Amino acid sequence: MARKGKVTVVGAGFYGSTTAQRLAEYDIFEEVVLTDIVEGKPEGLALDMNQSRPIEGFETKVTGQTTGPNGEGYEATAGSDIVVITAGLPRKPGMSRMDLIETNAKIVRNVTENVAKHSPNAVIIVVSNPLDEMTALAAKVSGFPSGRVMGQAGMLDTARFTNFVAEKLGVEVGRVTTLTLGSHGDTMVPVPSACKVDGKPLSELLPADEIEELVTRTRNGGAEVVALLKTGSAYYAPSAAAARMAKAVREDSGAVMPVCAWVDGEYGISGVYLGVEAELGAGGVKKVVERELTDPELAALKEAAEAVRSKQADVDNL
Repeated sequence: MARKGKVTVVGAGFYGSTTAQRLAEYDIFEEVVLTDIVEGKPEGLALDMNQSRPIEGFETKVTGQTTGPNGEGYEATAGSDIVVITAGLPRKPGMSRMDLIETNAKIVRNVTENVAKHSPNAVIIVVSNPLDEMTALAAKVSGFPSGRVMGQAGMLDTARFTNFVAEKLGVEVGRVTTLTLGSHGDTMVPVPSACKVDGKPLSELLPADEIEELVTRTRNGGAEVVALLKTGSAYYAPSAAAARMAKAVREDSGAVMPVCAWVDGEYGISGVYLGVEAELGAGGVKKVVERELTDPELAALKEAAEAVRSKQADVDNL
């Protein structure tokens, strides 16, 4: 595919910089812009990434740009087709995603205002925590159509679930299919009925209590990484998920992925950003894809929707 368009990654921490690197190495964009408020950091990282081009064999240009509190520097992002928002504080050991809500809401609000000003036709992919709430906030602040604002969570949580199942059974990850819906947090809804290994239901390969252990580990997957790192949060798997979402949008692939998307009637749920499967392409979310769920899975998804709805309402004034 010919290189085309511009993608911006806001936030040059481990998550943002790794996302920018992955997007550049896809070699499908003309330009990847990486921004940060730490002076010189995005420029230095961009210089380093550009110098890897002869080695890795890609031509996409990486541009680094320091930004200021009043929108200084966002001119470099103008006309972006896709913007990935990673800006915000990461979790520390013992912190929940919700502990970040007030601080990160202010950051995401400021970033979104500048994105909307300079790239009014962009698709926004939010990865800042707490994910579901920050996605809803970005949608409100930007004023963009709901399909052009989505959050990255389900891709990551599903990947974690898949990895844990593969490790448990001692098989290649490519032979495992799993799915998580709901929120990126305590009301995450892993969907065992959609989980298969070589096409066989997971329930035929593992007893219910062991499946539940994997579900619990998936739900706590981020906290497990944070506790081990002690000074930061996960970024290799999360950046891979965000980059794949951006790639699907850029290529107008129609790929169906679990993402945080606006739900308006699907599964009997309306008016909330929630983790569901969605078809992605040019313009963002083309449609939410419903699948057959068991009664307990559907009940859990509806419970997650109500929990997320109340928290999303709380961020409106932050």
